[in-house]
Amino acid sequence: MRNNIVHIGAGELVYEIRAIVEIADKLKEMGIKTNMENIGDPIAKGEKIPQWMKKVVTELVMQDCSYGYSPTRGVLETRKFLAEQTNRRGKIQITTDDIMFFNGLGDAIQKVYGFLRREARVIGPSPTYSTHSSAEAAHAGARPISYRLDPDNHWYPDLDDLRLSIKYNPSISGILIINPDNPTGAVYPERILQEMVAIAREYDLFIICDEVYHNIVYNGTSTKPLSDVIGEVPGLALKGISKDVPWPGARCGWVEVYNADKDAVFKQYVKSILDAKMVEVCATTLPQKAIPKLLSHPQYPVYLRERISRYEKFSNIAVELLQEVPGIKVNRTNGAFYMSVVFKNGVLCDHQTLPVELPEVRELVEKLVAEPGVALDKRFVYFLLASTGICVVPLSSFCTVERGIRITLLEREEKEFRRIFETLGRSITAYLNS
Repeated sequence: MRNNIVHIGAGELVYEIRAIVEIADKLKEMGIKTNMENIGDPIAKGEKIPQWMKKVVTELVMQDCSYGYSPTRGVLETRKFLAEQTNRRGKIQITTDDIMFFNGLGDAIQKVYGFLRREARVIGPSPTYSTHSSAEAAHAGARPISYRLDPDNHWYPDLDDLRLSIKYNPSISGILIINPDNPTGAVYPERILQEMVAIAREYDLFIICDEVYHNIVYNGTSTKPLSDVIGEVPGLALKGISKDVPWPGARCGWVEVYNADKDAVFKQYVKSILDAKMVEVCATTLPQKAIPKLLSHPQYPVYLRERISRYEKFSNIAVELLQEVPGIKVNRTNGAFYMSVVFKNGVLCDHQTLPVELPEVRELVEKLVAEPGVALDKRFVYFLLASTGICVVPLSSFCTVERGIRITLLEREEKEFRRIFETLGRSITAYLNS
């Protein structure tokens, strides 16, 4: 090319959650039966959408207005409904103008980071959901800046690490919180959220809080939405319907803006995001119109409780089956539907293997693990997939120095769920002893 046309942050756009699917597809073609435990799509794992939910959507499909543009910020009736939900809690008051709809939270995340000044950094958790870390790093053209989540303390944030990172890095302008957390399944108590807000207040930062799993909390834990704890600190809460409804294919998420009037710079930044949405015209209309009807339907809480009960049961089965496996750290999942398993320091090396029955499959895996720079947990993931058909994601792909795996709790059948986790436990033991 006459000029270098590649964006400075292009190399930071990594999404191993889907990248591993390409390898799984190759192995399927070679005859390997797979269990796709890599991605948080309840529908792909057999979630049955109830008839009442389908009826709501069907009725909207029959209305001509569902086929038109929506206002740039989103459907007004839906924004009124959501604002009332937040205002009912009484901790903070927002208007319909404080809500913006996007084509999924992936779209929102790209805008939230993409319209920051390049020198302004947002510190995120480690490990973190890769859409956040990739988008933040791409906007800055540099590696992500992170604070540690502690696998020896329920995956809670290391607040000393957070404070020191902010103190000695003046470019940090915001803090990212994911609660409940992806990939760890941790749920943060109110006291931790209050401390993080206090740090943001002390250093004059804004907060981004990804709350897409906020309605999926169990095992007796509880948390608070950002709106309950933020006080007068500027912030953005990211929400959606992809997980708790669940309707991931709708690509429908929204951002609630808090305290834009408290800071002129933050207000201008929020306006730039809205202006970017205006250039795109609007987000998808149909799922926006469905939100009030779905979330206020009398069957919605019944349906949600059933799903939460299943995740709670399976989270405890997973811990039961893995907690005695040597060489790993296991925390019980208390929210969302993921579990992160960490290998203890020093137990992984570059000569460990698992038995692979088909010669052509073993040849492919050996070629993959021989590539330069393959992390030791990714090496395990490749052998696990080839040996057992279980597809998980290496924890190293979630912007962390920890080595391990993330696996979902989405399998619906208990017998099959137990088989998957029993197989995983045996495979970890065999791999570490090979």
